[in-house]
Amino acid sequence: MGKITKLTSGILLGAAISVAVARLLAPEDASKLRKRLTTQIASLQEEARRAAEAQRQALEVEIARLRGEFPGNDL
Repeated sequence: MGKITKLTSGILLGAAISVAVARLLAPEDASKLRKRLTTQIASLQEEARRAAEAQRQALEVEIARLRGEFPGNDL
């Protein structure tokens, strides 16, 4: 093989490998990514709402305890 043939073969092989690797590592389709992110964000927002509500209720109980306002206890 001549030098030019080897060089051309090397360039073509390198390009083919680069395309294959880029295809494997490329991010997913934009619409799929957007949908996945939207779903994850909605899930995180719901989880945050539930955690905030649970914390609010716990704090209300603690405030009532500190004030001496126990449910059913008329002191």
